Amino acid sequence: MAVVATPIESVLVAQYQIGESGSGAPITRQKSFPNIKSEAADQDVYDVADALFSLTKYPLVGVRRDDRSELVNQ
Repeated sequence: MAVVATPIESVLVAQYQIGESGSGAPITRQKSFPNIKSEAADQDVYDVADALFSLTKYPLVGVRRDDRSELVNQ
């Protein structure tokens, strides 16, 4: 039997810098934005993160997309 993956949704995870430690190392946090359509293009997902964080005082350090799928044994 074959397992079939059906995309359900994606989660946009944005990593941003909130400051520096005493030794100068960056202090980062991340924020998740669920319910991203699985059909959304990677460039569009990145552009949304970039646009959102351009409105904050924190610089965007990285963007990750976590895709979620349902696995069905057929």
